[in-house]
Amino acid sequence: MRRPALLILGTVIGSVIIALLLQEDKVGLRPPIKKSQVPKEYIGTYQDAANQYDVQWELLAAVHRVETKFSTMSSLESPKGAIGHYQFMPLTWLGWQYEGSELGKLNDGDEIDITDPDLIEKYGGYGKDGNGDGKADPYNMTDAAYTAASYLSANGASEGKLQQALFAYNRSDEYVDEVLSYYNEYKKNATVVKINK
Repeated sequence: MRRPALLILGTVIGSVIIALLLQEDKVGLRPPIKKSQVPKEYIGTYQDAANQYDVQWELLAAVHRVETKFSTMSSLESPKGAIGHYQFMPLTWLGWQYEGSELGKLNDGDEIDITDPDLIEKYGGYGKDGNGDGKADPYNMTDAAYTAASYLSANGASEGKLQQALFAYNRSDEYVDEVLSYYNEYKKNATVVKINK
């Protein structure tokens, strides 16, 4: 009697697994993003931001891939306090002239609007209003891409100093190598695909 019960249980479990795989969008599962893949929905944003700040769009795509897996992560906030599509520390976005922690976080209880372009200008931040809506929002993809392009450009990417710019973005040699591996892949063999969020 146990064999038929096990057979039925195995069939049910197999059916559930197949159903989950076929319904990956509905249950939050998604296939892995291949190294050469770049999301179709962001290409125009990468290109516009890259043109504005004289950097290569493939570099913006590579940073976006490494920082948030093309914004597919469940949270756009890191354990260390980086925020948004391109993972900026709040003080890098708002400006280091504003008093906060050494690590770039705001002080606990601060109620300052880091999306206010006037405050960003006042405190010398990098936050950009890429879509022209009057706010520079790290959770807005266009604003985040323009800010990343501006930051990378200001740190040497527009002069071809990619390693220097990437090291300024995240002070890790491993990070620089990882971003450059995606960048080089996109330069040679970018495959444009739709990536479900």
